[in-house]
Amino acid sequence: MPAGAEVNGAAPALPRAHGDAVLRARSRTVAEDFFVEELPGFAASGSGEHLLLTVEKRGMNTAHAAERIAAWAGVPAAAIGYAGLKDRRALTRQRFSVHLPKRRLPDLGALAREHGDERLRVLEHAWHARKLPRGALAGNRFALVLREVDGDRDLVEARLQAIAAHGVPNYFGEQRFGRGAGNVGQALAMFGGRRVRRDERALLLSAARSELFNRALAARVARGCWDRALDGEVWMLDGSRSVFGPVPHDAEIARRLAGFDIHPSGPLWGRGELRSAGEAAALERAALADPDALALRAGLEAAGLKQERRALRLRPDGLRWHWPDARTLALEFALPPGAYATAVLAELGQIEDAQRRAPSREAGVAEAPGEG
Repeated sequence: MPAGAEVNGAAPALPRAHGDAVLRARSRTVAEDFFVEELPGFAASGSGEHLLLTVEKRGMNTAHAAERIAAWAGVPAAAIGYAGLKDRRALTRQRFSVHLPKRRLPDLGALAREHGDERLRVLEHAWHARKLPRGALAGNRFALVLREVDGDRDLVEARLQAIAAHGVPNYFGEQRFGRGAGNVGQALAMFGGRRVRRDERALLLSAARSELFNRALAARVARGCWDRALDGEVWMLDGSRSVFGPVPHDAEIARRLAGFDIHPSGPLWGRGELRSAGEAAALERAALADPDALALRAGLEAAGLKQERRALRLRPDGLRWHWPDARTLALEFALPPGAYATAVLAELGQIEDAQRRAPSREAGVAEAPGEG
């Protein structure tokens, strides 16, 4: 079964690094149970033609909020910039930029919207010299509440301590694969000749790449080597997309690995040869050798994507937790861009998303909160 596939609406059946589930719980009983705050990658310049807005939104994803902001400012969609995608099923804070060549500040109060589950309001604004580009964020801070927790508290505490000390596998979250985990199948259909819109094509290429990465990572988790060196390893610098290697494993590599300065990496598939070698490359090829994986590989290569790498290991920064009551667990941590909070929660156990089956009023597939 594909790594991103769902079983009866459950989370993807990916192997855990720290052992069997230690709890069952519900997340997002209300949107405020999943709070995400974008960490800015830079300070506003204070001048320029782009209005930089920090907004708080509830019940709407990034694309929907961008549409609202464009309509409010009377500008085309292309005039709106944002650094990362945030889901509808959360309370989120993030930045948007609005290109206003005449530097006329629209009525900020008129942008505020509150209707049913939807809420949008401006927290801060400043002028800036350039449009906010994708990826221009330092990361995301999360405050999550799990309710109806069923599990041994001592085991849950031990698991959280293990996550804080050793990190978790850096899986792409299930949100990357669309409603019902259907994006991978749609990607295979696209590679087989089905025509899709340009924006849909980008999502399907991303899902196909993520599926292959998750499979390669799952193979290493199953073998217990997701956080240690293999022969032929390619290393990624923490907090960066820079990679180096393969290099011989020595005391310096071991020291940097133990200090979370570097992480083993896995393939983001595309044209060209795998950068990994030896045992690492052999494991990656074996994990991606079944017919569906070969079709995804071929489709990504034909689409012109190039081989890249992604860290296999993720350590939440500043992980803290407390128990408001015996069956409620509150968590706080920060993640780098491109990382998923659901990858952290999955190491605890079976987390039911209370809003998973809630009907959406928005078109398209939302990315996970925390995907930069």
